[in-house]
Amino acid sequence: MTHYLELRVRPDPEFPVNILLGALVSKLHLALVQLGANDLGISFPQHEEHPPLGHMLRLHGTDIRLAELMETDWLRGMRDNLEIGEVDPVPSGVVHRVVRRKQYKTNADRLRRRRMKRHGESYEEASRRIPDTVERKVKTPFVVIRSLSSGQTFSLFIEHGACQPTAVPSSYNTYGLSKTATVPWF
Repeated sequence: MTHYLELRVRPDPEFPVNILLGALVSKLHLALVQLGANDLGISFPQHEEHPPLGHMLRLHGTDIRLAELMETDWLRGMRDNLEIGEVDPVPSGVVHRVVRRKQYKTNADRLRRRRMKRHGESYEEASRRIPDTVERKVKTPFVVIRSLSSGQTFSLFIEHGACQPTAVPSSYNTYGLSKTATVPWF
């Protein structure tokens, strides 16, 4: 992770920032799938100051890989809604952190349907085993995106791990997230 590129969502009277940010993450996901990229990570540097995730997405990688991504037309239809920075070197002396997907099992009806399918139970049986009290409110920030494989809309919860002094190299998924790999944090 030697370089980065910032994409800032511009305010729009028709679409809230979180909707545009979700569309941006969806487009990035498609581009990373098409590139077969597992070496580009993302972060949301404003997630603590401007909940839920702010209006900036930062891409991390090598200058060559970021340039390769930007040479594609992955931002088609969104360029008017974005301020696109330059590919710049990561400042020296920064800390690092993992940015990962966080999944929750919080919707009682969804859990019941899953149980019914897996165990052949009726709705009443599943309701007895999975009460409404399993539901909890989640405060983790998220973007709403559409899955390329299933076509369904879902919330992609994003968790920024603790800051650490050294980088941990590994691969990233097709959303630019990783359970173990870090990105520079500044």
